[in-house]
Amino acid sequence: MVSDVQVPAARVIAAPGTTERAARDDAEAAWLRDVYRPDEPNLTVRGVIAGILIGFVMCLSNIYVFFKTGWSLGVTLTACILAFATFKLLQALGARPLGVLENNALTTVASGAGYMTGGGNAAAFGAIVMITTAQPSKVGLIAWFGLIAALGVFVAIPIKRQLINRESLAFPTGTATAETLRTIHAAGSGQGTAAAKALGIAAVLAGVLTFVRDYLKWVPGQWAPRFLLHGHDLVRWTISIKTELVLIGAGGLMSFRTGWSMLLGAIVNYAVIGPALLDHGLLKARGGQPVSYAGIIDWTLWPGAAILVGAGLTSFALDYKSIARSFTGLGALLGAKRHAEPIAGIAAVEAPDWWFPAGVLLLSPGIVALMYLMFDIPVWAALLAVPIAVLMGFVAARVTGETDVTPTKALGPVTQMIYGAITPGNLTGNIMSANVTGGIGLHAADLLTTLKTGWLLGARPRHQVYAQLFGVLAGAAVIVPLFYLVVPVAQLGTDEWPAPSALVWANVSKAFVNGIDALPRSAQIAIAIGLAFGIGLTLLDKAAPRARAFLPSPSAIGIAMVVPWSNSFAFFLGTAIAEVIRRRFRRYDPYTVPVASGLIAGESLVAIAITIATTVL
Repeated sequence: MVSDVQVPAARVIAAPGTTERAARDDAEAAWLRDVYRPDEPNLTVRGVIAGILIGFVMCLSNIYVFFKTGWSLGVTLTACILAFATFKLLQALGARPLGVLENNALTTVASGAGYMTGGGNAAAFGAIVMITTAQPSKVGLIAWFGLIAALGVFVAIPIKRQLINRESLAFPTGTATAETLRTIHAAGSGQGTAAAKALGIAAVLAGVLTFVRDYLKWVPGQWAPRFLLHGHDLVRWTISIKTELVLIGAGGLMSFRTGWSMLLGAIVNYAVIGPALLDHGLLKARGGQPVSYAGIIDWTLWPGAAILVGAGLTSFALDYKSIARSFTGLGALLGAKRHAEPIAGIAAVEAPDWWFPAGVLLLSPGIVALMYLMFDIPVWAALLAVPIAVLMGFVAARVTGETDVTPTKALGPVTQMIYGAITPGNLTGNIMSANVTGGIGLHAADLLTTLKTGWLLGARPRHQVYAQLFGVLAGAAVIVPLFYLVVPVAQLGTDEWPAPSALVWANVSKAFVNGIDALPRSAQIAIAIGLAFGIGLTLLDKAAPRARAFLPSPSAIGIAMVVPWSNSFAFFLGTAIAEVIRRRFRRYDPYTVPVASGLIAGESLVAIAITIATTVL
């Protein structure tokens, strides 16, 4: 039995002799016919206001968590449940009930605001205040984050139809959010009640575990066997089992191919490459320890990033027609071309393709001006940042769709390497040019995640683009003051406020201010190998689609090289459990997505509550 979260549009089978283009058109036509709900309210004034307020709460908690752990908590799942609960209370006071599509639009606003603290922004912000004495203008930084986030929204527009409508990439968090929304808003029905119970039980279990682990400290955060690998404890190689059910839940929403590919990449990275680095003296000691996660990824992030970039750009090049369509409306924007016929079909509800080039033309001058005025980046070098960031945004979007991980830690250094070569010695400019890449990729991926939710529920894509813009502009207005309110700048990089992601960005910038020669020869060779691997595997995947299930995912391999082994194992465990249920216990398959969603939602909600309580009290 197939979960109802998989809509007909994603499962259309072309008749013999049908062209690929016709099959794709059939998928969109099926969505319009069977899924799209044009008569239900989407974006409303009260939804925008509530979304902004919930987004502010998410922004506050994520700032704290990010600089403590290097990770950002999910926003969409938490936001939709908070919104549902809030409007249930207001409904008792006479307010109109909150509809599922209205909640979806509200959640999109909250996600845009709350995810301003994601790695592409917060890591760059933390790095710049850590390693420079001159602090940038706060007003200038607000404008900077707003422009980058808005451009990320426009970057997502031309690839939405390719990645979501046609390829039906998983976007696990977006899928989980759709299932959560569907479940909580349909709790009165028999199937909805059963799914709600499954989601609720999973959420309670995950929430209780999070509370006793993070607040009461009764349960350890990880467990590792007492074995040695190359003379060092397994935990030093990040080989452990984490007690974070959110990772298993996310794995349950990934494809099995992605899960086993991540485990394969993690084994190679930490059990083969890591010990080899130690033998050859290439593993840097950290905190008095010869083996550590930070020391390992100092080297492995380069081949990992190269695999991601090679695979992403190759995949993008193979789908060149999807991006070419985004420029077809540019003539209409400039008044040189008019539509002879009314817009109909899927184009009538999607954001117009010409919005992408229009957004680039409108926002790029402001980004270039701020790069020059605030960070002393030459105008010619600043002009180069925008097209690089747009390309990296496409890479980030595809990787997020496959793995649910936006690779800002991997793609940011690519920009840092480029700017280390063309603007040597400019440390601040090096960091903030990478922020352009990371920020645009982050917000493009975030919008596509919420658009995946809307696609599964039958929402209006254009309204979600409006909602995301409301959210990112509101988030940009508060991220800078909230940062200085929550985080003691002088303590960043200490045991109390380790800020691991910001440290990575800072160290990479220091390494690159003198150009590519600052990298060890071994890392340069690894980059070349990583690029070849990513390109070759993507071409093979395209040439032999029947063998795809047996080929490792290059995106998953690349991600596995920049996250701890324990994370990859947890993702694999989630995908393996889901795959066994699908194959051997089919009657329970409809509960796979609700349970996985509940694990993510339960841990996210309780973790945020603990964070807020800790911050306030």
